Amino acid sequence: MLIINDLSLRMAGRLLLDHASLTLPAGTKAGLVGRNGTGKTTLFKAITGDFPSETGSISLPKNTRIGQVAQEAPGTEEPLIEIVLKADLERTALLEEEKTATDPHRIADIHMRLADIDAHSAESRAATILAGLGFDDAAQRRPASSFSGGWRMRVALAAVLFSEPDLLLLDEPTNYLDLEGTLWLENYVSKYPHTVLLISHDRDLLNRAVNSIVHLDQKKLTFWRGGYDQFERQYAEQKELQEKGRVKQEAARKHMESFVERFRAKASKARQAQSRIKALEKMKPIAAIVNDSVRPFSFPEPVKTVASPIVALNNVNVGYTEGQPILKKMTLRIDADDRIALLGANGNGKSTFAKLLSGRLKQESGTMTVAPGLKVAIFAQHQLDDLRPEENAYEHVRRLMPEAPESKVRG
Repeated sequence: MLIINDLSLRMAGRLLLDHASLTLPAGTKAGLVGRNGTGKTTLFKAITGDFPSETGSISLPKNTRIGQVAQEAPGTEEPLIEIVLKADLERTALLEEEKTATDPHRIADIHMRLADIDAHSAESRAATILAGLGFDDAAQRRPASSFSGGWRMRVALAAVLFSEPDLLLLDEPTNYLDLEGTLWLENYVSKYPHTVLLISHDRDLLNRAVNSIVHLDQKKLTFWRGGYDQFERQYAEQKELQEKGRVKQEAARKHMESFVERFRAKASKARQAQSRIKALEKMKPIAAIVNDSVRPFSFPEPVKTVASPIVALNNVNVGYTEGQPILKKMTLRIDADDRIALLGANGNGKSTFAKLLSGRLKQESGTMTVAPGLKVAIFAQHQLDDLRPEENAYEHVRRLMPEAPESKVRG
């Protein structure tokens, strides 16, 4: 289906893929994994022809339809269901031609082709996909412009799924999905009738939705059968065997070199020494394992533990427009040793609740009591809004550690 041969990709002078090759059989559901910055998204761009390769080639069968989620979310006045239906370009073109066609033979061909592509069930299929991604019947009839950017990205995802391309490229598709949407997508991808290549850091998705893993590491592509857990186990075993082989080879090399040094000048041993020299020349060194592990995050303990309850709410209403609260009559307490997962469909007010707790949003009514000395930090959904584009990473952290030496800030 997809054949990548001797491919090299370079971005801004940095080599991302170095003579990498891969064969992806038709119908494969593959997860593309690797460290951030190794070139996974760039590889997608090369497959679609939007990024030039330095060497090698990417080949697909003739007339293969490639689909990926549009980078620009639809924001038109069209209803969601119409946006998704129009993603099937062939169906849309045939329906338009049907309106003006006069030749009886052509009209018959159009009707036959519409039947072949199951056009009569198109609206129900589009509605099912939208429902799976969180849009009820009323929402499907609303214009795209009435939804936020995250919800419109779901429409873009629904559109590419509905078009059912031969090769489906999905780059972190769960970034804008809630738990229910993610579970639906797992099931949809696992049953998808064509080939899927999926970039994700979601272990559950990579275990349930795909049947193989493509690993981008050390500028090479490696194909593995099975889900992510199986890949991780096999990869660890391979690294262990490779390291044992390297140690064994190094010992053999030193032994032969020692023999050559001792006996190359001795006539009775000269032939044996020459034989070992030739063996050394033919010996291909086994590469040492490159340790690409990342240091774990460490969360420092608070300087002073605050007494419980750290936050107490009594009959609190909160929202963005006065008189139209999103969360109503909240009465609850949060204690110092609580570890809470906040679940709920998108739009139900999870971020609103987080903004209330962090002080970014004030309650409209009711009382909110915060423990004295409580420090609250928030990593928001749209964290880019909190960053200063003109400053680099060091300058952001330096602001928070004004007295620390430079080495500690960089560390």
